[in-house]
Amino acid sequence: MGSRRPRRWFRRLVVTVVLLALLGVGVDRAAEWVAEDQLATRAQAEAAKYDVQSAGTSAKVEGFGFLPQLAREKFDGITLDMREPTYSSVQAEDLSVAMTGVHVPRALLTGDGGTVRVDSADLTLRMSPDALSKVASGLDGLTLRIADGRLEARLEVRGVDVVASVRPQVQNGRIGLVVGDTNVPTALKDAVSSLLARGIKVPQMPFGASLRQVAVDGQSVVLTATATNLQLQAA
Repeated sequence: MGSRRPRRWFRRLVVTVVLLALLGVGVDRAAEWVAEDQLATRAQAEAAKYDVQSAGTSAKVEGFGFLPQLAREKFDGITLDMREPTYSSVQAEDLSVAMTGVHVPRALLTGDGGTVRVDSADLTLRMSPDALSKVASGLDGLTLRIADGRLEARLEVRGVDVVASVRPQVQNGRIGLVVGDTNVPTALKDAVSSLLARGIKVPQMPFGASLRQVAVDGQSVVLTATATNLQLQAA
């Protein structure tokens, strides 16, 4: 009989430890969900300042253990996703933001205020070439499309309808268009190349980010940008 009691005591101890662990995980996850909802709300309000809206915004806290990160008031990272965003009132496809060095007040869980400070945020905005044409300025009548995996520019130059494959290149905040193949006569090619090289300008990127790169991915154009010292205020 005496040998059974220690075994029973040990089993009860194991069950208690498991239940406490599960309770701790549940509390951690519940607190994380509340914080993610608060972060998504703040990010959506901040994005609206740059004429960016979305069908829905979600935030995901990265790193292991939410409550320990909250206790030191710094998250390893946050991934933000904005579904079906509009950029300068033009429909885009997707906007994602990878934030690192995220300093958070403990009041984030209660929504009582405080400022979330972000050291760095890398933005990826995906949109169709037609949408990019609509938000761009600097080249009147320009339309863009993707053909055979390359970006193609169409516009009228000196009365000639120009079709040219172009390579986008970020230059001083503008998107320069480096001409490849084109249908124009040789005598006009230099003028077309010079015109497109001046490039196009897009509206200010979300969160005040600086444009770094433009690339073609499938049937989409992907704009990447970086913001530093971002602040997310309580909505």
